[in-house]
Amino acid sequence: MTTTGTRFTQRLLPDFFDRVQRHVRESAAEEGLDAVFTDDPEDVAYLTGFFHHPCERPVAVWLPVDGPCVLLLPELERDHAESQQARAELAAYAEYPGVVPPFAALAARAGSGGSVGHSVSTSYQRLAKAREQLPQWHFRPTELLVTTRGIRHPEEIALHQEAARITDLMLVAGVEWVAEAITGGGTMPSEAELASHVTSTRVRTMYAEHDDVVVVSPLAGGLVYAGPNSAYPHGLPSGYRLQAGDTFMLSLGCAVGGRFVEGERTFILGEPGADQLRYYEAVRSAQEIGGQAIAPGVPCAEANRICLQVIRDAGLGEFIRHRQGHGIGLGMHEPPWLEDGDQTLLAEGMIVSNEPGIYVRGRAGYRISDSMLVTADGSRPLTSYPRDLTNAVIPF
Repeated sequence: MTTTGTRFTQRLLPDFFDRVQRHVRESAAEEGLDAVFTDDPEDVAYLTGFFHHPCERPVAVWLPVDGPCVLLLPELERDHAESQQARAELAAYAEYPGVVPPFAALAARAGSGGSVGHSVSTSYQRLAKAREQLPQWHFRPTELLVTTRGIRHPEEIALHQEAARITDLMLVAGVEWVAEAITGGGTMPSEAELASHVTSTRVRTMYAEHDDVVVVSPLAGGLVYAGPNSAYPHGLPSGYRLQAGDTFMLSLGCAVGGRFVEGERTFILGEPGADQLRYYEAVRSAQEIGGQAIAPGVPCAEANRICLQVIRDAGLGEFIRHRQGHGIGLGMHEPPWLEDGDQTLLAEGMIVSNEPGIYVRGRAGYRISDSMLVTADGSRPLTSYPRDLTNAVIPF
């Protein structure tokens, strides 16, 4: 990743992938592995810089402890990988299912055998096909790449930070559009129209200001819901039009260089009622205290407990429907999980969401979320849109 003049370049430099591969090789050797195999699209992008549309045709990385990194891919993807300057030797096969099985192209490069760790996300069918062509290798699952990906390199943090900047712009655009509709006295936007507006804001910004845009799914967007619809934590935007008195939520995010950020805010249209004030302040306080709990050495379960206890102490525990948060990186949701069942210790360089919420069925939902970078002595939010009540209320 580089910045040229005023333009931002999303592609990471070859040195980044060399360092990543070197670190994975060292970790694999410590686990007693001779190679690492993964067909997870996010792992492939992390190890080689090759982003692709996953389908039935296998795309996989073979990374031996001693030897070059190999990227297995269909012939139709060769030019695509070369255009992205994938940091690996390419082993292409003709087609799927193929007269010659796809993994035969990898077998010719894999060496004489040994112990290979495979991604825990690899499907049973895909693993069986690989084993058929690599009988000399003993496959066993490993979470090595899960652990390695969890600590962000400085270049990745820069991508996350830029994604956060654009996510903040999306929030601003959404609020301004709603406020303009109120001031103009026209028709209020629907949830779906508002979602489309904020998404287009992000896409326009990125293509206007960035070079080498890395397209992943979703590139940008989010969940927009109002009134009773906002009581569904992962509800989808509908044709419902915002109206005075509504609580509505902008649950947004985007990816820069394939690295995700989410930023979520809850808003109130018009003078808030007593219940709206109580619900909003409980979530705002939980999010603030929960953010303070995110620090190196703290178990994820403990950060989650501290965060959600604020809501329980406010007498609103019955409305909790999910954990404090989750890891966020090349995947919108990835380990670690800020939840009672995850004792993973937070560490410097991790990025996790801090998104407590409450959901009152039939009435409204309230959630505030920031993507948090774990630092040497605590954490800081990457997204910066205000969280206070004054900025949450839109006069109507």
